[in-house]
Amino acid sequence: MLPLSVLVGAWHSIDTQIWAHLWANQLPRLVLNTGVLLMGVGVGVTLIGVSLAWLTSLCEFPGRRWLDWALMLPFAIPAYVLAFVFVGLLDFAGPLQSLSRDWFGSAVRWPRVRSTGGVIIVLVLVFYPYVYLLARNAFLAQGKGLMEAARALGQSPWRAFWRVALPTARPAIGAGLALALMETLADFGAVSVFNFDTFTTAIYKTWYGFFSLSSAAQLASLLLLVVVLVLYGERRSRGVVRGANERPRAQALYHLRGCKAFAASAWCGLVFACAFVIPLAQLLVWFFQRGRLDLDERYTGLILHSLYLAGMAALITVSVALLLAFARRLAPTPLVNTSVGLANLGYALPGSVLAVALMLAFSYLDRVLVIPVSSWLGGAGRPLLLGSLSALLLAYLVRFMAVAYSPLEGSLAKVRPSLPEAGRSLGVSGPRLFLRVYVPLLVPGALSAMLLVFVDVLKEMPATLLMRPFGWDTLAVRIFEMTSEGEWARASLPALTLVLVGLLPVIALIQRSARPVGRSR
Repeated sequence: MLPLSVLVGAWHSIDTQIWAHLWANQLPRLVLNTGVLLMGVGVGVTLIGVSLAWLTSLCEFPGRRWLDWALMLPFAIPAYVLAFVFVGLLDFAGPLQSLSRDWFGSAVRWPRVRSTGGVIIVLVLVFYPYVYLLARNAFLAQGKGLMEAARALGQSPWRAFWRVALPTARPAIGAGLALALMETLADFGAVSVFNFDTFTTAIYKTWYGFFSLSSAAQLASLLLLVVVLVLYGERRSRGVVRGANERPRAQALYHLRGCKAFAASAWCGLVFACAFVIPLAQLLVWFFQRGRLDLDERYTGLILHSLYLAGMAALITVSVALLLAFARRLAPTPLVNTSVGLANLGYALPGSVLAVALMLAFSYLDRVLVIPVSSWLGGAGRPLLLGSLSALLLAYLVRFMAVAYSPLEGSLAKVRPSLPEAGRSLGVSGPRLFLRVYVPLLVPGALSAMLLVFVDVLKEMPATLLMRPFGWDTLAVRIFEMTSEGEWARASLPALTLVLVGLLPVIALIQRSARPVGRSR
């Protein structure tokens, strides 16, 4: 509740000059750009995610078995990494346009990559796995009874998809779409690479350009309002459709042949190549051309800072999430349930919003409490909270609490009440009961939670960029600095590091989402 209360309280004082400038020069464009971006990304991730989920879950075609899991790999690539790879490849001075001019002359004109369409395509390729994963699971859970009933009633496969499968999977598709839209609103790195102004870039420029933290907080509250509207719309769109309670299918419903099979393989392969293979290959090329030369002491410091922040944040977040999970299990009162629910809302807050809210809160505490007390005790009277590691770790805690809580709650739910009761009957209670009964059963969920938080913190850019202490640059910050200067090749080394580390939770996700029942060819 601290970030929310700070954002609401920021409106008590309004800088009319800054807001007059924003209204005259930026705000209408920000609203238009954000609306166009949300619409474009929403349509794109829905079309790509649902079509890929339908093909890999209900159809059989060449390459389906490996594409089924390979299409989740783009989860490992941060949006800002894919953005600078595409700009570096497709810009006027990039290798593709240069090669085109050498072969065909300067008469061939390429579309501008630094455009609204360019940033929409990049964000769609990064965020479509949210819709793909949830829609795929929904299609698999429908079984074969519904589709066979539709076909028995004379429906073609296409009409059965529109009238049966798609409406049944609508809640899952809506949830994936909401996640993709929230990530779009929270994105800072990709839109910065494209010089595409949105609320996140405006917050950064207002903070560092006008040096007005309160105006940045007011912009952040407007962005938060858009996030709330997205979540509300997703909840309302779920309707009353209930999922089918059937056995998963053991075989594909449609065995594609000829041109249809080729088209399905080509479509899935094209998306996978654009979203993962080509970016990874280009990063490797840049690394061997220039990035490997940056393997020096400074890069070692970037890795150590990134690992330290990610490790500390993972440990703190999982510890607090474990306390919340136990509180809800041992005392499931309305107050506890409401508090735990509120604690998990932080994932809906963009990193830039969190950064501004927490910096305002710590600035106030420094000014009202820390500096007077320090001066009274004979100290230097300097702010201690603003720009500190504790502020950054708190932002990570709020932002990724839900990421850690979900695996822990799932693991704790599997611990039957009879197990701790048996331990108490044998004279084991208190800390010994926790260590000997709960800990062994919670280790898999806790490790999964720590891994997810660890990787998310490594990739987090807005909060780290805005709140890091002086000298605490990380891999994500290094990428932002290099891409801001157009040094694509030098950004390849930290980008490759993040991609390789990001593959770990994706591999775990692929294993968890594996088909429960094998399929025939």
